[in-house]
Amino acid sequence: MRADRLLSVLLLLQARGRLTAREIADELAVSVRTVYRDVESLAGAGIPVVAERGSTGGYRLLGGYRTSLTGLTAGESDSLPLAGLPAAAEALGFGPGAAAAERKLLAALPSGNRQRAQHARRLFHLDAPGWFRDVEPVPHLAEVAGAVWACRPLRLTYLRWRSPQEVVRDVEPLGVVLKSGTWYLVAATATATATATATATAAGAGAGAAAAAAGDSVRVYRVGKIHHLEALPGTFPRPDDFDLAAFWAGWTARYEAGVYRATATVRLSPEGLRMAPFRLAPAVVRSLRSTAQAPDADGWVRARLPIESIRHARGDLLVLGAEVEVLDPPELREAITAAAADLTALYAARPQEGRSPAVATPRC
Repeated sequence: MRADRLLSVLLLLQARGRLTAREIADELAVSVRTVYRDVESLAGAGIPVVAERGSTGGYRLLGGYRTSLTGLTAGESDSLPLAGLPAAAEALGFGPGAAAAERKLLAALPSGNRQRAQHARRLFHLDAPGWFRDVEPVPHLAEVAGAVWACRPLRLTYLRWRSPQEVVRDVEPLGVVLKSGTWYLVAATATATATATATATAAGAGAGAAAAAAGDSVRVYRVGKIHHLEALPGTFPRPDDFDLAAFWAGWTARYEAGVYRATATVRLSPEGLRMAPFRLAPAVVRSLRSTAQAPDADGWVRARLPIESIRHARGDLLVLGAEVEVLDPPELREAITAAAADLTALYAARPQEGRSPAVATPRC
């Protein structure tokens, strides 16, 4: 709404002092011409906006003018926890509300504290995605976040890795998590929350029992793997004491422990030990450090590593090249040996480009 934008212009000038029309337009995602009209409207309403010409000019408020019109709207209050995370707020659909909430909070601060807050913002930056990874497209993230907020059930068409790959799930979304640049939906099956609540009520138990019972059916879905999404009618009763952070901590610990179904005994060279933290998963590195024996005469160390499968372990350990030797299980050692033989055969099959094959010198 235009009234909200006029207030945003006023609060920007109050918080930052002097701004050009282009800076205001970029901040509010409007045209420079719109900023000109808004400033004229503020001046016409008696707000002492001064235009200063020149390369260092811009708009400012005259004589330290301040307004107390800093009340947050409902949408801005909803997005307040994301005010310091603009990228995440934008992805969740709360970008404009979070930006407006931050402007109003800064405008309400005394001058000294406002400058400190603005200075702190320039010093810290969160870049969630990991290195050398594109951000996964999440076209349904904003709709998922809205359903979480409104306690609205969803029907998901979800693509998973095992067969059948495409499945349909009716879920009750309980929260959204961003981990290492990847978004996840935490949701209960569509009837779990209501059934758990009814059961707990009939048994005379409290909300905690209902949340625990519903938690048994809570699952995690990767938002980028949601192929299609449909909002279902009505709402569902969210357990009052469902703790998203606590659930996530427990779920990730169980997931990490469940992924690794076997162990392998390996020897690592000093260079392999140095490379391991940069090439292997954190859980594998922790096991390496806790089980490492004393180095032998050549500096090699024997240790036990958790593995997901023979196929996964082969790929994981090949990145260390000749700096690791598999001792056990025999199937993994054979898989590594076969891979090394295949590589040798591949590179020996044809000469290196740009070099002629060796020709035997005839003997007279």
